Amino acid sequence: MNEQALSVREAIISRRSIKSFNGQPIEPEIIPEIIEDAVWAPNHGNRNPWRLVVAAGEQYEQILDVLKEFGVANWKQLSDEDLEKQMKKFTSASAAVFVIVPEDARQKERLEDYAAASMLIQNIQLLAWDKGIGTCWKTPGFLDNPKFRERLGIHPGERIISMLQFGYFDAAPKANPRKPVEEIITYFGDSEEGSVE
Repeated sequence: MNEQALSVREAIISRRSIKSFNGQPIEPEIIPEIIEDAVWAPNHGNRNPWRLVVAAGEQYEQILDVLKEFGVANWKQLSDEDLEKQMKKFTSASAAVFVIVPEDARQKERLEDYAAASMLIQNIQLLAWDKGIGTCWKTPGFLDNPKFRERLGIHPGERIISMLQFGYFDAAPKANPRKPVEEIITYFGDSEEGSVE
């Protein structure tokens, strides 16, 4: 087991969504190592309501054609130079993980499964960050395109909730401010809302 470089608090506070990767390849075996630990995310009834499609190494090179087809508008009409610019959002990363959840007909279970999968994604991002790997959770519209779903092998009754990009990076973006805790907490009994005269 690798010794953890960051405390949990440090990982949470320092993690950033990386949108500008440097193109350095990620060793493909790192992705399943990260996922193996990330699956310990809390999930209702231990349903493990997720499935992941991983593209790393050669597989990522192969999926770039699919991402070009669905992620770049009018790509066939673009010059090679313009196509290369448009594809930079995909080619600078080194891997992608598509997180898939069941679309349970029951609203409570569907929401629980989405919440659990979101925690899985956060775990993946924190574990990757601890290894010096950046990630970005993206939800492009083409994730719901029936033809894209077919190319990815998505089954009826499943939904892709994330295209999680992975890559090394040269600089982390500055932190965006968060609301002060005083603005987001209301202590029970301190609010006049809902009081009865």
